[in-house]
Amino acid sequence: MTTTPAPTASDDERLARATLSRAVEPGDEHAGRWLRQYGATGFLDRLLDTGSTGSTRHAGDGTSPFPGTSAKRVASWRQRAAAARPGDDLDTVQHLGGRFLVPGDTEWPRQLDDLGDARPIGLWVRGPADLRTWALRSVALVGARACTPYGAHTAADLATGLSRQGWVVVSGAAYGIDGAAHRGALAADGATVAVLACGVDTPYPRGHDRLIRRVAEQGLVVGELPPDSHPTPSRFILRNRVIAALTRGTVVVEAQHRSGSLVTARAAARLGRHTMGVPGPVTSALSAGVHELLRGDATLVTDADEIIELIGEIGRLAPARRGPVLPRDLLAPATAHILEALPARGPTPATVIARRAGTTPDDTLAKLYELHSLGFVERHGEGWRLTNTATEASNARRGGT
Repeated sequence: MTTTPAPTASDDERLARATLSRAVEPGDEHAGRWLRQYGATGFLDRLLDTGSTGSTRHAGDGTSPFPGTSAKRVASWRQRAAAARPGDDLDTVQHLGGRFLVPGDTEWPRQLDDLGDARPIGLWVRGPADLRTWALRSVALVGARACTPYGAHTAADLATGLSRQGWVVVSGAAYGIDGAAHRGALAADGATVAVLACGVDTPYPRGHDRLIRRVAEQGLVVGELPPDSHPTPSRFILRNRVIAALTRGTVVVEAQHRSGSLVTARAAARLGRHTMGVPGPVTSALSAGVHELLRGDATLVTDADEIIELIGEIGRLAPARRGPVLPRDLLAPATAHILEALPARGPTPATVIARRAGTTPDDTLAKLYELHSLGFVERHGEGWRLTNTATEASNARRGGT
């Protein structure tokens, strides 16, 4: 029995989108509107004025083929498209062991379609894994570049915990929280995706060259921009919408009030994804943005189990949290009542303890002998006192019973 090959985009469509990825800035909704209306090849034909019919060309009366889009924007598209060499770009990414994904490919993550006209024209990808499969079970971990040791430790710990439970960690490969998240996933031999604001052949920041190479070997490196493209402040901000759309939820570990990480979280919320935040010290400016998120619709999380409870399968709940279980918590109520009646200092007669507890001397004496056998009290002549033995450490672990 043979199976029908899954559909993929045509070569012309891929070549046109490769050209447009160099001509159009990421997230340009004007371009997205014309892509939706004409398709990639039709949009490019009109842009370069190579349409076969008069209706697709500049009319004699000067009518633009892109009404509602400024002439300056169209001129910029046209100039950059004319200079593009899409064949070279495709060869470059193929030489790196990568590929250029476009809508219609089986590997295209369909949740990116939620971005509407701001959807990426295509994605340049390096790495051996299937992006669509990984994106179905992924979570974004983002945060401050200039993070604290607490933030870096927390991000790495979350990433490790998520990886060990089969979740893909997505981040932006920046310094700080992003880098800690990728390293935490890699340390657990887990899956991680780095979404760059530049070409996938251009490691940025430079100090993360080795880290990005490791991600490309063990995970995936993804970008909207063609090879040899460099990042700009606006491209970082626009990159964040891809991180938000790819994943089932976004966790912000540390962020100031003005932070690109908050842009990612807000984009996730607009797309109907889960938004989560890890609380920090109330005196830390690096946690102020996270706390503001938590005052809104974001959910507070502290470990991987709590993240998975929110974004995972229905019924997958985090372990119950409770305080430490002390030995005296296991006493019967009547026995615990006698223990509470003992003064903190000095031997006390049983009759005095009975009067303090509001019980009979016989009942009090019976409970005192029970407490003595359990090591809570000791007898001194005619009196009773609390033992000097330090209370045993809690036998409860985090999340245990």
